[in-house]
Amino acid sequence: MKYPKEVRTYCPVCKEHTVHKVKLASKGKARSMAAGNRKHARKLMGHGGKRAGEKTVKKQGKRQKIVLECPQCKKKHERVIGGRTKKKLELES
Repeated sequence: MKYPKEVRTYCPVCKEHTVHKVKLASKGKARSMAAGNRKHARKLMGHGGKRAGEKTVKKQGKRQKIVLECPQCKKKHERVIGGRTKKKLELES
């Protein structure tokens, strides 16, 4: 799905419409010692039945997220594009 690199939209800090820069939102790094990760690792250990983590369900498309940056106040805010989409966002010039 193609999306423009600059969008004229509302800035909640400036309280006016300005041309914002668009950037794809990237996922942060997962913590290896988080409780859920430790529990999952424990489940995978040993010789017990079906291995955890191997699912056969068809995944839904992810909701694509962008980060908008205001040129005046340099504040960033996020926006989710549409509903669930099968295709990744692609910034066009």
